[in-house]
Amino acid sequence: MISQAIQDAMNEQIKNELFSAYLYLSMAAYCESINLKGFAHWMRVQHQEETGHAMRFFDFINDRGGRVTLQAIPQPPTEFKSPLDIFEQTLEHERKVTAMINKIYDLAVKEGDYASQALLQWFVTEQVEEEKSATEILEKLRLAGDRGSALLYLDHELGEREAE
Repeated sequence: MISQAIQDAMNEQIKNELFSAYLYLSMAAYCESINLKGFAHWMRVQHQEETGHAMRFFDFINDRGGRVTLQAIPQPPTEFKSPLDIFEQTLEHERKVTAMINKIYDLAVKEGDYASQALLQWFVTEQVEEEKSATEILEKLRLAGDRGSALLYLDHELGEREAE
């Protein structure tokens, strides 16, 4: 059985993961609007991943005899300055998500909830990957700038991302 505190924290994280998905879908829409289809594709794949993350928490709560209670998802931003701005925001956002996951993990340790710790360890590892990926793209954008052939090459590269 899942404790009320862990259940509440995970329900909150479902909302946070769905907000992440919504944020990346908004970023995809922006990229589409400026004809960067590869960036848009990358963000759509990211949207799918975040939805999958929410469902991992959803299923875990149910598997442990808890109750999922969905919360309102805030509207994400819709305007961005540039692809560089998008990936600066992406990295900042992923760092916030890492802090959220770590907080839930700390709660699971405090409560001696080993099943939740096992689930959350997957998320801890995933967040290392998420931050690394955003950082690498951000650094490429800083090197390439927001315009010109380097940006188009990066757009092509991001369009090659496969869904996991």
